Amino acid sequence: MAGIRLHLDESDGSQQARAAVPVPSTDLVSDDDRSVAADSWSIKSDYGSTLDDDQRHADAAEALSNANFRAASDYSSDKDEPDTEAVQSMLGFQSYWDSAYADELANFREHGHAGEVWFGADVMEKVVLWTKALCLDISQGRIPENVDDINYEPTEQDNKFLSSWSVLDIGTGNGLLLQELAKQGFSDLTGTDYSEGAISLAQSLADRDGVSNIKFLVDDVLETKLEKQFRLVMDKGTLDAIGLHPDGPVNRMMYWDSLFKLVAPGGILVITSCNSTKDELVQEVESFNQRKLAAAQEHESAEDGQPGKDLTFQYVSHIRTYPTFMFGGVAGSRVATVAFLRN
Repeated sequence: MAGIRLHLDESDGSQQARAAVPVPSTDLVSDDDRSVAADSWSIKSDYGSTLDDDQRHADAAEALSNANFRAASDYSSDKDEPDTEAVQSMLGFQSYWDSAYADELANFREHGHAGEVWFGADVMEKVVLWTKALCLDISQGRIPENVDDINYEPTEQDNKFLSSWSVLDIGTGNGLLLQELAKQGFSDLTGTDYSEGAISLAQSLADRDGVSNIKFLVDDVLETKLEKQFRLVMDKGTLDAIGLHPDGPVNRMMYWDSLFKLVAPGGILVITSCNSTKDELVQEVESFNQRKLAAAQEHESAEDGQPGKDLTFQYVSHIRTYPTFMFGGVAGSRVATVAFLRN
């Protein structure tokens, strides 16, 4: 490939690196290059594919040729590089997802395929088990520093603890993440997506698979109509897509404002991203916190001299054991999963 950008996470010794853009010209792109580009966005899995593979690779390569995998904001950790304008991509537009899920839904009805798993089934399984372990620890009054070693034995108390966790999956797509959470014992489950086709597909799959405890709703997280707060909010790829819209920087700020309203006090936000490293997500949250605190100070909303102390997200933990690859002597992963506590 013509160019690779490495985002390094040096906080725990396991550096992250991701393949980034560059497809210089379509006639020079190899099958391997197209495959890597496609894998960075939507990894084909055993759940079945809904689009012709060549078309998927071509679409992904086109998207990646217009993007540099950098968060479209002022929060990038690449301090040695000048700020750039917001990355734009078809993946940032609702029209793209409406078309994609219309195709997925038609393919499900014709062939029974569930569609793609965003980032792949292996990542989804790891996120679900890691999140379950995190929630079980928090239910018992522990906030762990590292929950990667998932070696606990299921107990009769697990379902009791997990049943108290109301769960929201924003940008739920085909809803398979919520189905996996249901299998692990979560029971109060809601999935939202701004694409009606996605919600129709998710509901159809849940009905087919006999999962009746998931509620699916059409809702745009940036202009959410939900009034309920949730103890656990999941985002697997939604922030990435939001950042690829032409109004990415503004939309990302709207995203954090909405998420703060949706996560209940004491609740957890779990974000999985291929566009931001763990450190970049933490920096973005810190910027949001500073903005909230500044607004609280301006309105003198606190009486104890520490205005807005309860208006912040706090970093809790992140997955450290994703499969890695080597490039230029650096080990890294294309995916970051980070948990934040809502104070």
